[in-house]
Formats: sequence, structure tokens, C-alpha cells
Amino acid sequence: MTELWSAPVIERTEPDLVADERTSIEQWLDYHRATLLTKCAGLTAEQLKQRAVPPSRLSLLGLVRHMVEVERWWFRMYAAQEDIGFPYDPDSVGLDFEEIDEADAAADLAAFQQECEAARDAMAERSLDDVVRAKGEPPRRDRDVRWIFVHMIEEYARHNGHADLLREAIDGLTGG
Repeated sequence: MTELWSAPVIERTEPDLVADERTSIEQWLDYHRATLLTKCAGLTAEQLKQRAVPPSRLSLLGLVRHMVEVERWWFRMYAAQEDIGFPYDPDSVGLDFEEIDEADAAADLAAFQQECEAARDAMAERSLDDVVRAKGEPPRRDRDVRWIFVHMIEEYARHNGHADLLREAIDGLTGG
């Protein structure tokens, strides 16, 4: 009998209670990144693909794939101005959420971790006060790097709420 793959358990580190602004922002973002992976831990590929709350089309794997693209957009394409595309959804029409039936869950979780690392690298030398020129958005909406980090924390917080509901519908696990 073949052993089924399941998403690895992730160790999540609590943010420091006292820290400078940059450290605090980075730790909270990493905490939320790890929270999403925690919601996936121990589930099989099929469970990660399960659309657990009809009529919604959300799934845990879809959320992971979406966050790969969100990380890439805000940190690498927008803030670092890298000339790269989206891995799942070149036209940004929702394929990151939708095209999961044939997706490789293990590869997608690895891609998420790689994208987070690439985002860290892209922001390592940027100051929170650096202003980033808008990319293809009329009217022009320049932002500072601080705004991008705070927005990403908000994005994860919202989607981690979705992940809580999805995970509970799959196997009853709550919290964390």
C-alpha cells in the first residue's frame, strides 16, 4: 500500500512582544504566512483541493496558490519592479483559485515557501519609507514599502479567516 502524501507540519513562531517597527512588521507577516501553512498541515492533496463551503469555490490549495501570486505581485513585481509573470494565472482572472483539480499540492506548497523567501530577498534592502512607483495603475497610486507590508498582513489575516472555515469543514480542526 502506498502512503498518501500530506502537507507537512509547520512550526510557527510568535512575534516578539517588543520590537522595532521593521522587525515587528516582518515577524507578523511571517506569522501569518505560517498560519496559512498550519491550516494545511496534515491534510492530503485531495483534502487541500476540497471546496468545503458551497457555493464558494475556495479551497485551501486555492488560497495557497493565490497567496503565491499576491506575494509575487506586491513584493517582486510591484515593489522590486521585477519583470516576471504570475505562475498560475497570467491574465489574473482567478485561475489560481479555480484550476486546482490537476494541481500538484506538494509543488504548490513548496512554491509558496519559495515565493515567500524570494519576497524576503526582494525587500531586504528596501526601507519601509521607500516609495514605490505604481505599476500600470491609473490614476497613479504610489505607495511606500510600509503600506505594502501592512497590506500583506491584512491580506493574510482575511484569507486565514477563510482557511479557518475551510479547515473546520474538512476535519473539524479549529484554532491556531
